[in-house]
Amino acid sequence: MDNLKISIFQGYLFWENIDKNLQNIELRLGSIREKTELIILPEMFTTGFTMNAAALAEPMGGKSMQWMHKIAVKYDAVVTGSLIIKENNKYYNRLIWMRPDGTHEHYDKRHLFALGKEHETYTAGDKRIIVELNGWKICPVICYDLRFPVWLRNVGGEYDLLLIVANWPERRALHWRTLIPARAIENQAYVVAVNRVGHDGNEVYHSGDSNCIDPNGKVIYYKRDEEDMYTFSIVGDEIEKIRHAMPFLEDADKFEIE
Repeated sequence: MDNLKISIFQGYLFWENIDKNLQNIELRLGSIREKTELIILPEMFTTGFTMNAAALAEPMGGKSMQWMHKIAVKYDAVVTGSLIIKENNKYYNRLIWMRPDGTHEHYDKRHLFALGKEHETYTAGDKRIIVELNGWKICPVICYDLRFPVWLRNVGGEYDLLLIVANWPERRALHWRTLIPARAIENQAYVVAVNRVGHDGNEVYHSGDSNCIDPNGKVIYYKRDEEDMYTFSIVGDEIEKIRHAMPFLEDADKFEIE
């Protein structure tokens, strides 16, 4: 498995302003100076974490997904992040996995943040997805999902990279910084977690703390309190080496999720 080149955007999000966010992100992406294979944007990257779905939701294939395709073509890379999507008269916090050829996958956030009343507006997903990119098996999830290790359990080593997009507030940043290495170590996989920065429309501050952790718990990337567009590589051989030396996944409990 070859190394995978990843670009992450830890950005300030303009509250409920789709056009301004798309313009800002496109501008920031212009700082990428090397070939990248995967561009990761935060949760609800066009609006911030809002419950105003009725005014802001887009259909599948709408303006923001068209923009994602344009960016994927421009950089010849997969683009991912979550949007507010309306489908069959329901609202979803939906992660889109957009490829340069226009094909895409999606994942609907499984665990809705009841403390923020997300469950009163959005419909929860019930399926986890594994996507492939240049030999890597990737499991993308959204924010609050991080707190639920059973949902993220790497049964049989089915993924190599756990990808988390978020609007995680600074007041619980210690939980974020603690749980991400735990997920990497217990699942013997890389974890890349991309958060936003700045205050949202509810005056909730986000410190970012976006990071990449390798399967041994080592920090590959970390940034706090400022916008950052950063490109780095994760090493394919590391997965095989760690799982061969310490075959812990083979001893994992068998279970089913209802």
